[in-house]
Amino acid sequence: MLEPAIKRTVAYVDGQNLFHAAREAFGYQEPNYDVTALAMEVCRQQGWALTETRFYTGIHTPTGNAHWHAYWSAKLAVMGRQGVTVYTRRLRYRNRQVRLPDGSAAVFPYAIEKGIDVRLAIDVIRMGTKNEYDVALVFSQDQDLSEAAADIREIAAEHGRWIKIASAYPVGPTTRNTRGVNQTDWIHIDRATYDACLDAREYP
Repeated sequence: MLEPAIKRTVAYVDGQNLFHAAREAFGYQEPNYDVTALAMEVCRQQGWALTETRFYTGIHTPTGNAHWHAYWSAKLAVMGRQGVTVYTRRLRYRNRQVRLPDGSAAVFPYAIEKGIDVRLAIDVIRMGTKNEYDVALVFSQDQDLSEAAADIREIAAEHGRWIKIASAYPVGPTTRNTRGVNQTDWIHIDRATYDACLDAREYP
């Protein structure tokens, strides 16, 4: 399989996975990344040609969490104007019973993100089959995506093509999980790289 001189790269960003990794690594309490800048910078460092950025996230309903609904609605609108392909799903809500220090119990609602990793994996496989990239750059550590990585390797072998799949994620002194998605190349995003790609915009 001939390695292409120019490696067409599509970035697939799991928005919540990236946020939680950056919070653990660097202490940021909101998803303050500029996804376009970050995808471009990682590709620049690797010598890859970014052709498209795709963003995937669950989003709160207005009644479930008004602040985060407004925040993500505004941030996703900016991404759309930048040419990012955005895929969202409404978060589902469940109740969780928590035992309090005094022995009593309380019930708290929590949100569940369903189907985002499945949609991302489908797009990676679909676009790989259609020869729409040479490199699938996945911003995630979700091991559920390892099956998609295995499928991409099979597609490469069957079609005699050079295809790479990589997972990129923030890593800092407080990072507990330093593993990328299995069967992918791992790319650590350090503090300097991440901070060079912060989103300075103010959101509601």
